[in-house]
Amino acid sequence: MIYVTGDRVQAYQVRSAVFDTRWRGLDPVQVRDYLSRVADEMDRLHRELATARTESERVRQALRQWQSRHNGCRRRGHDA
Repeated sequence: MIYVTGDRVQAYQVRSAVFDTRWRGLDPVQVRDYLSRVADEMDRLHRELATARTESERVRQALRQWQSRHNGCRRRGHDA
């Protein structure tokens, strides 16, 4: 059974999804294979997002350091 919540769907939830069977329904092997591919893609995207967030934080910190080192540069230039 698929449960809909306000939470984000996780890859393990896709992999463990169970569907009711119906007469002349979809091929369960094809459904399982497709869900596995979707879950693998979700895992890949989550890893890429984590990497992007780490890089973003690194750039943010480098910018703060640069701004701290050059904070007085503009003021001195205006005083001249």
